[in-house]
Amino acid sequence: MSKRALITGITGQDGSYLAEHLLEQGYQVWGLIRGQANPRKSRVSRLVSELSFVEGDLMDQSSLCSAVDKVQPDEIYNLGAISFVPMSWQQPELVTEINGMGVLRMLEAIRMVSGLNGSRSDGGRQIRFYQASSSEMFGKVAETPQRETTIFRPRSPYGVAKTYGHFITRNYRESFGMYAVSGMLFNHESPRRGAEFVTRKISLAVARIKLGYQDKLSLGNLDAVRDWGFAGDYVRAMHLMLQQDEPGDYVIGTGEMHSVRDAVRIAFEHVGLNWEDYVSIDPSLVRPAEVEILCADAERARDRLGWEPTVDFPELMRMMVDSDLRQASREREYGDLLLAGSW
Repeated sequence: MSKRALITGITGQDGSYLAEHLLEQGYQVWGLIRGQANPRKSRVSRLVSELSFVEGDLMDQSSLCSAVDKVQPDEIYNLGAISFVPMSWQQPELVTEINGMGVLRMLEAIRMVSGLNGSRSDGGRQIRFYQASSSEMFGKVAETPQRETTIFRPRSPYGVAKTYGHFITRNYRESFGMYAVSGMLFNHESPRRGAEFVTRKISLAVARIKLGYQDKLSLGNLDAVRDWGFAGDYVRAMHLMLQQDEPGDYVIGTGEMHSVRDAVRIAFEHVGLNWEDYVSIDPSLVRPAEVEILCADAERARDRLGWEPTVDFPELMRMMVDSDLRQASREREYGDLLLAGSW
């Protein structure tokens, strides 16, 4: 009998890649969606016929209990979150409710539906739980590279909320014998990334500048350094974490550092342009408390999970630019047809 997985945030970048991966593994895949959300107008639109959906809200405890009870999943992947860090300064309470307390509510739903009261030996049904932790928890880093034992110094409400989610997941593992793990994923991008994130902002702008739709690209701190990988690689790590005999937390990243400036240069070079002719600095885009350097030490994931990234950073940026060139070209073709009266 095939395993059953429930994914929160299934319509997001990671959720869509994870849904594809689990379907390939023969899973029955369910997605948690809110209210009037329409999966047919999302990143999983082409998978809708292969997926099932259940209503639920990370801010509503009873809805999560109902969803878990209905689906009876073997595995839950909690990817639902407000993932744009700058928004956490604009709406810190909302981000904390979803990214922090939402984790607690899902853990409580699992505990109540499973009947866990103190240990695995109490006969409760074992649902395996994955929590999407974040490299932003490391914040003002205590050491480089960052590993599972590196202390957390978050520098945003987003990072603080994710740190709470991380620790409450560990607490439920230790308190109730729950199979609960956290993946401390470093930045991971793809053509499905939201346009507000810096890598996608760059790739979209490069495509539009190349095609003559846009003149300039405004950015904040070009010297911020990140460990960027491909989202499709990282969802494989999520799945592997829940297949181990014993639960544990893992850092997932490439171990390579690149600056925002590197991302800009690679993207513009890919279309034959000099980035310095098009990029301007906007101080308003700099974070109030910047995280300057993030770099993963994923040795534990390599040794215990057998996980390795397959896409390097230059290839990732070129992939994103190519995708956005195709999208922008389709938009131009559609616009030309409208002007010609063909629609």
